[in-house]
Amino acid sequence: MSPMAVLLSMAQSGNRSPAIDTSSALARQAADTLGISSPLAGAKASGHSKSPWLAVGLSAGVPGLGQIYNQTYWKLPLIWGLGGYWIYEWIHLNDNYKDFRGQYSNSITPAKPNGEKRLLDLRDFYRDERDKFAWYLGGLYLLNLVDAYVGASLYDFDVSPELTGNGRIVPRVRASIHLTF
Repeated sequence: MSPMAVLLSMAQSGNRSPAIDTSSALARQAADTLGISSPLAGAKASGHSKSPWLAVGLSAGVPGLGQIYNQTYWKLPLIWGLGGYWIYEWIHLNDNYKDFRGQYSNSITPAKPNGEKRLLDLRDFYRDERDKFAWYLGGLYLLNLVDAYVGASLYDFDVSPELTGNGRIVPRVRASIHLTF
């Protein structure tokens, strides 16, 4: 019986305790070929989980806030450090671009209708470098959002070394022999 059906039957009957259909649970257990004997099987490690879309929304508003929500604090200096450095470089390169754009515009005269080639090359160089840093910032922003989503989705992921039901780590050994005559 699905959880929604249980809730609907409870709401219609006014009963606070749901009627549990044990026949379908027994049939599912009999059909299950992989029995796990651990009492913790299927249980969440922390008892609560994180919302991936809330983490993305927080990181979209303030980069790094989703990582704070996910409690991965060590990523903050990376996000804020790289972001701050790239913003600083973008502003510096944009100022140089504007400076050389003005100098190139002033170098265009009736005697030199194409202006100075050196100023044109410097203007184009600083524009291209500025645009590169804008792409870096966009990539960092998207990576920040993806990391927040993945971090919240895997928040309850169990990384304990317990690989079997009884707590023993059992290595698998494969061997093959190839003989050629």
